[in-house]
Amino acid sequence: MDSMKKAAIVYDFDKTLCTKDMQEYSLIPSLGYESPGEFWDEVTEISVRSCMDGISAYLYLLQKKFAEQGRPLTKESFTQLGKDIILYPGVDTWFRRVNAYARKAGFFLEHYIISSGMQEIIDSVPIKDEFTRIFACRYYYDETGTAVWPAQVINYTTKTQFLFRINKQVLDVTDDAGLNEYVEHRDRPVPFERMIYIADGITDIPCMKLVKEYGGKSIAVYNRESQKAHDTAVKLIHDGRANFMAEADYREGSRMEALVCRIIDHMKADASLQEEEGKYQ
Repeated sequence: MDSMKKAAIVYDFDKTLCTKDMQEYSLIPSLGYESPGEFWDEVTEISVRSCMDGISAYLYLLQKKFAEQGRPLTKESFTQLGKDIILYPGVDTWFRRVNAYARKAGFFLEHYIISSGMQEIIDSVPIKDEFTRIFACRYYYDETGTAVWPAQVINYTTKTQFLFRINKQVLDVTDDAGLNEYVEHRDRPVPFERMIYIADGITDIPCMKLVKEYGGKSIAVYNRESQKAHDTAVKLIHDGRANFMAEADYREGSRMEALVCRIIDHMKADASLQEEEGKYQ
């Protein structure tokens, strides 16, 4: 690893690695809603009425609903939820395969999640140990283990902070000084040109665009069963937000695998040229 350059794949989670919003598998139904749309409509109503950030409104409503039902909202409340999540085909073996390909190209590949979903839920999915770090919304819990306040709120624009944390390898979310310290781009451990951002939707536009503009590659993924998801991916391409689009199929031999491997090949060629160029400086 010491002689290898670091590279990173950064993922959204909902509709990127799993088939729908993580809360919709069992969390929202457990609150008595017949359809997830009813819950999200309430979130929107609170957000508009109170001029509240949509993710803050979601975290507020979730806590409120648990309280109304006399159920304490604890970390354990989320533990079983990750087991209900349905991952896209091939995700369970994806990391092993792409890591091996990257190693042959001379890179130590790390994986990260930046999500507006719940970290407590992602922490209970079977693939959680594949990630160097998971950045997602989470609660602060009191001495009884009950959620009392959002500890971290990640919306579509605050997501970009975590790209710079990965870029500079300042992964401690409490280390703001390190994050804001000036570091030459060439001296950053994971330069953007060795970064791939994979995500599905409109809320990922700032991250997609940032990675693309700084020399990395962004991939818009879509569920093949959803025309709306396909159309969103097409729009992300046409609007210059993403470099590529691919079906959310991570199986061996899939277009996603072929595309990521070609990007890694590009990283290898680019790194070789940079080394050659450096001989003249």
